[in-house]
Amino acid sequence: MDFEDNQELSQDELFEHYRFVASKGQEPLRVDKFLMNFIEYATRNKIQQAAKQGHIWVNGTTVKQNYKVKAGDEVKVMFEHPPYEFLLTPENIPLDIVYEDDSLLVVNKPAGMVVHPGHGNYSGTLINALVYHFENLPNNSSERPGLVHRIDKDTSGLLVIAKTEGAMTHLAQQFFDKSSEREYVALVWGNVEENEGTVEGHIGRNPKNRLQMMVYPNGDDGKEAVTHYKVLERFGYVTLISCRLETGRTHQIRVHMKYIGHTLFNDERYGGEKILKGTTFTKYKQFVENAFKVLPRQALHAKTLGFEHPVTGEFMRFNTELPEDMVNCIEKWRGYAKHHES
Repeated sequence: MDFEDNQELSQDELFEHYRFVASKGQEPLRVDKFLMNFIEYATRNKIQQAAKQGHIWVNGTTVKQNYKVKAGDEVKVMFEHPPYEFLLTPENIPLDIVYEDDSLLVVNKPAGMVVHPGHGNYSGTLINALVYHFENLPNNSSERPGLVHRIDKDTSGLLVIAKTEGAMTHLAQQFFDKSSEREYVALVWGNVEENEGTVEGHIGRNPKNRLQMMVYPNGDDGKEAVTHYKVLERFGYVTLISCRLETGRTHQIRVHMKYIGHTLFNDERYGGEKILKGTTFTKYKQFVENAFKVLPRQALHAKTLGFEHPVTGEFMRFNTELPEDMVNCIEKWRGYAKHHES
C-alpha cells in the first residue's frame, strides 16, 4: 500500500482501491486485522497508518484502526491517486519472446515476475515491460494492455499477448469457450494413486482468508472449475504430474490439487512449504529443506499453450522446457527415490 500524508478528503474525491463486504459469519474483528486477511503484502503498521489518515471507510464513514468489523459491513480502502493498474509506467525489462507476429506474441514468463501491477507490485511487471516494448496494445475489460490470460507471480511459463483489438477479442473468446489448450507441469506432495484423473469443484474466495481460493464441492459458491491430471513420474513422497486446464480459475491447479490431498511442493500460500509426506528422520528433513532452497516457489510451470491464430485460423501450439529450478528439484527427488527404493 502507498500511504501518503494527506488531510481527510470526502469520499467522492478519493479513488477506491479495495472493497470488501464482511460475510454473514464474520465475528467482530478489528478492521486492521480484517484487512490483513484480505490484502496481499499489506502490513498491519501500514493499514494503521491508512486508518489514521482517513483512508479506511466502513459503510461510507471513515473509521479508526480499532473499529470492529461486523457481518455485512462494507469496508473500503480509498486514496487520492487512482489504482496502480491505471498508472502503467513503461520499463525496459527484457522479455523472453517465444513467438511474435503482427497480431500477437507468446512470452515465457520467469518465476517471480508479476503479470500486472497491483498492490505491492507497482513496477517490474510483465505489463510494464510490454508497454515499453510495444505501442498501442489493446486493453481488456480490466484495462490491462494486451493481457488475454494470466499466471501467478511464482508460476513460470507461457502467456499469449494480443497486439490488436481483433486478436484480443478472438483469443479471449477461445479462453472463454475452453477451446484453448493449456498444460502445466507440477510437483505435488504425496503418491498420486491414479495414473490419471479429473478434479471438478467450483472455486471461489476463501471467506476466512481472501488471499486463498477454495473448493465449494456442492457448487453453492464460486465458479465451475475442471482440471485433468496425469502422472508423469513417481518419487514416493512426491509425484510429478501434468495438468490440463479446461477452465482457468485463479490458483486453479494449486487449489484443486490441495483439495484431493496433493498440495503443490513448496506452495507457501496453501501449506506446501511444510513437510507434508515422508519420514521424521533428520536427514530427510534436511533433504527436503535443501529441495525447498533449490526451488524457492511453488513447483508449477505453464509448459504448453495452444490456440487458433486469430487471423490465419491455424492452430498453434507452443512448448517450453522446464526452468532450471524445477529441473534441479526434480533431479534431487529422482536421486532420493532411486537411493531409497526398497
